[in-house]
This record gives sequence, structure tokens and C-alpha cells, in this order.
Amino acid sequence: MNIDDVSFEKALSYISGSVGALLIVDGNTDRYKSVIRRGIFLDYINETGTYNELIEKLWFHFNNSADSVVENYHVFIPTTGKFIGKYSRRINISVNNITHVVQMTIYPIEDENSYLFILDELDKSQYREETMTNKKVSTIQNTYLFSMYVDLVKDTTESISISEISDETTNAQIKYSEWRMMIVNMIWPEDQPMFLERSDPEYLRKNLAPGRTSSFDCLMMNLEGKYIWVKLIFSRSETNNDKDFRFVYMVQNINDETQELMSTLKKYEDLASKDPLTGVYNHGRIETELHNAVEQFKKNDSAVSVLMLDIDFFKNVNDGHGHSVGDETLIHFTKLVSAFFNEKKTVLGRWGGEEFVVVCYDESKEEIEKAAEELRIRIENEPFNKVGGITCSIGTTSIRENDSFDTAFERLDQALYAAKSAGRNCVRSL
Repeated sequence: MNIDDVSFEKALSYISGSVGALLIVDGNTDRYKSVIRRGIFLDYINETGTYNELIEKLWFHFNNSADSVVENYHVFIPTTGKFIGKYSRRINISVNNITHVVQMTIYPIEDENSYLFILDELDKSQYREETMTNKKVSTIQNTYLFSMYVDLVKDTTESISISEISDETTNAQIKYSEWRMMIVNMIWPEDQPMFLERSDPEYLRKNLAPGRTSSFDCLMMNLEGKYIWVKLIFSRSETNNDKDFRFVYMVQNINDETQELMSTLKKYEDLASKDPLTGVYNHGRIETELHNAVEQFKKNDSAVSVLMLDIDFFKNVNDGHGHSVGDETLIHFTKLVSAFFNEKKTVLGRWGGEEFVVVCYDESKEEIEKAAEELRIRIENEPFNKVGGITCSIGTTSIRENDSFDTAFERLDQALYAAKSAGRNCVRSL
């Protein structure tokens, strides 16, 4: 071919004969029309359709997948489909479960918010080396789900990157103030006040000097619609102008690490709260539950009752059979009491020695007296290995309007004393 013989029209014919797809878009009427469709684009893009659907199909799906981003994030579609000047990027699309890399170029045309889309699939050799390079750093990048550049003075965002959608930055014409009020709906409701405070432009101006970073952890909905733990990071850019308020904002996925940390903390919390022999709450933790029960009654005015159980003549078990059998008896007793209250909203703890406390929520005085008598009979009839059988004395009381922890516990203690004074193996209530 002699390049001197190639005219503008001839060059255009080469392009039109090889391009994968050519679309005309009218953003004002939310419509697009396909002028050219070839190859994979025959199956992927309709002849006509809405512009929002086109943006969703090209942008709002997971990288290397046809799975759509959860609908909550579709609120950003209108801001993604507006372009100032020419725009070009690579996107990954999935056709028949096969990933294709597409070069997309967008040209604004005469009417405002109208564009010419040119889409062309790249040959695999064109991006294989680049893909291998990207994989080397993916372990670092994949922890960062989202990033963008913020200018508070101009109230703008740019260079938006969503790693789960694309390795490249996403076009979005949106003010920071608008983005902030849209994304807050993706934050866990209890964390929303903190997000609004820490992302507020005035807060960022006052609290972040140039070069300083601020971060906080919260639950945030991911693109699949699941809440995960993330770290939200604001880092102020260093410039020579103190009145420059430019920030890099990033969302880091810390869900696995946080879940592991919470699991570890829960394990240590259990060790600090549980009785090592029986596995139920220890004295300190069940005492805290009693305090909480009194406060909850005052707050919600819902019935709360308490039982104290004492194994009768337990000293005889230890003296006659040894402490090892005594421990087995305590464990057996605890499992029996725990199973009895399994269907009720209760908390069981070992007060000390052979004494146990049960806090029962949503149980009236009459209901708990009936349950206590049924439990007493259940224990009396239960065969205990090596010791044969045991009995217990039970005292019960219900939280009252003017109760404090001390008054409620004193009444409970007196009820148990009354049961033991009455000959044991009985229930007394005060």
C-alpha cells in the first residue's frame, strides 16, 4: 500500500471495516443506537436500548465476570455516563463465560451529553504481558476496593478506581458533596453518623494537616450486597498552599483480618468470663448480668426474674467420693440446668462452689416459680453417676420497680436461705 494514495475517506473505511462496535448515544433521552456490531458485540450489545442499561453492562459488573454489581450502587450510573472531552479506557466483558479485553474510546459529538462509542476487542498478545505484570502487584491492590482524588475547594472527585470492576480508573462526573450523601447509604446504619462526621469537609479541613492521614473502621456494603469490615482512609496531599485541600480517599478491605481479630478477642473474652470447670459464666460475669438485668427492667419495663440454686449437702459428695467426682457432679448439674432453660431467654452463671444463678428475661414471678419447681423435680429424678442422685434448694425473685442490684440480690439470697431453712429440696420465692 502506498500511504500517499490513502485518502481520509479510505482511512475511515479501514476503521469502519475493522471496528468491533460503533454506537451513537444520546444521554438526554437515555437512548443508544448501534451503527456497527461485529463478533462478540453481536451477542453483548443490543441494536438499540437505554443508555443507563449500556453503562451498567459496560461498567457495573465485576472484573472478569458477567455478575452485576448490587443494585444499591446503580445510583452512580447517571454520573458515570457523562463525559467532558474524549475518554478512553480498557474494560473487561464476559461473553458466554469467556472474558474479553475491550478498548473503549468515547468522543463527544455536537449535542451536549451525546457521544460516539467505539469498542474493539484486543488481541490477547496485546495485553498478556501487561496482565502478568498486574498479577505481581494484585495481592496489594486487591485489598483496596476503592480510591479517588478529592478537591474540597472545588468540591470535585476524579481518578475514581474500583478494583473489583476494573484495573483502570472509572469516569464519573460527581461532586464530593453529592458522592458523600449517596455512599452513606452503603454504610452500616450504626456507623453512618461516624462516616458523616469523619468525611465532612469541615472536619477534614480542621483535623488533617498537609501530609497527614486519618482512618477509621466500619461496616460497608460491598458490590455483592454484603456488609464487610473496611478501613476508610483520608490522606491530605502535601502542597505549598495551606489553602489547598486535596485528599486521596481509599477503602481498604480488612474483613478477614477483623473477623479473625474479633474471633480471637471473643475467645479471650470467654476465657475471662467463663468458669473453667463448668463452662458457664463465672461470678464476675453473672454479677454483671444481674446489674444489666436491673437496668434493662427500668429501661424496658419487661419482666425479669432471677433464680439461685444450691446443691444440697454437696460437701458430702466431695468428702465421700472425692473432689474428682464432685467436679463431675457439678458439670453434670450445670448441663442439666442449661438444657432445662434452653428454650428460654436466660443467662446461667456459677456464683461460687455449688451455688448457681440464672437470670431469666421475659419471665413473670408466677412463670419462674413454676419453672423452678419443674427444675427441682427434674434434678431430683436425674441419675448422677457414682453419687446416685442429688437435690437442690432454689430461691427466686422478680425485679421490681425501685430495685437496685443490692436490693434485688438481698431478696434473692433470702429466698434461697428460706428454701434451705425449710428442709432443702424445695423452692421459695420473695
